[in-house]
Amino acid sequence: MCDNDLRQAISALADYARALASGDFSAELPERGVLADESLKGLYESLLKIREQMAAVREESARTGRYAALIENDNELLVELLSRRNEWLLVVDTDSKEILYCNKRRNGKDGTDAVCETCKKRLSFQSELLEWKDAEYGDPDQYNVWEMEGEGETFYRITSFPVEWKDKNSHVHIVVDITDEKRMAHALTSKAYRDPGTGIRNRLFFEEYMDGILRERRDATLCYLDLDGLKYVNDTFGHVEGDIYIQNFVELIRSNFRNDDTFARTGGDEFCLVLTGRIKDLIDRKMAEILESFQAVDNGDYQCSFSYGIVEVEGKDNEWTLDEILQEADAAMYDCKRRNKEKYPALVR
Repeated sequence: MCDNDLRQAISALADYARALASGDFSAELPERGVLADESLKGLYESLLKIREQMAAVREESARTGRYAALIENDNELLVELLSRRNEWLLVVDTDSKEILYCNKRRNGKDGTDAVCETCKKRLSFQSELLEWKDAEYGDPDQYNVWEMEGEGETFYRITSFPVEWKDKNSHVHIVVDITDEKRMAHALTSKAYRDPGTGIRNRLFFEEYMDGILRERRDATLCYLDLDGLKYVNDTFGHVEGDIYIQNFVELIRSNFRNDDTFARTGGDEFCLVLTGRIKDLIDRKMAEILESFQAVDNGDYQCSFSYGIVEVEGKDNEWTLDEILQEADAAMYDCKRRNKEKYPALVR
């Protein structure tokens, strides 16, 4: 569901809930077909049951004339149905900030209402709900949708709108736990930014990360790496051995740099390492040491090696595009590759 459709669906349900709260049971219930969001569907089903009960109330009142008594009974039904919902439904007095109604509230032994422990533990942001001011979020006569983070990395979507509740100016807050939704979205995003073969970042992440560096004009050092002889290893010893060769190289680079440094696979045998600050000389010395240790690995069947080129991104003074930066790094990498070829003439790239 697109944002516009979602806003229209929430608006329709909010209008209907507002009508119920004011005692108007003749309002038209929104069509279920427009509600793609699961939490909205659940709220819709509850409102549908309430409307059906309202129809029964009107029919009974026509026969007995006891409309007021039946309405009171039906309001109790409304409260009972809402208490069974997973969402929180809070009605807050706009002036006194008192919670006039909470569907999670339970009756105490003395007959008075008390906020249940569930609200205290899970709605750690309850003070924000009580102090909420619609004027800060847009049109005071319309609903507003906002999000809050709770304790223990939990997340909630809140739909808020003004309503008159028992002759008091109030606000209704419908609070939905969207923690699973957030986690799923994070997992999908993480998957989209990961190289499945190595587990490190992929080209998409690298390009977006570099776009941020260039846009914010930050100083950075980019090291472009090419794993020498991967095609030879794949063709001669098979792709399983080629994968092992890649993993050994990736683990070597990762073990020599911080987790905060961005290391991404940008092609089959191509990788990019991005570090904060302009530290080309330092990284050049470090990469030379890492290359020497990698070439010293006694693999038996083939020579381990990689080539690299380093470029500094000058932050505020930078005028290069990402393509131009990569071209500069690629040229430096080929200088390194020529030296490797002189050292290991039989090395196939």
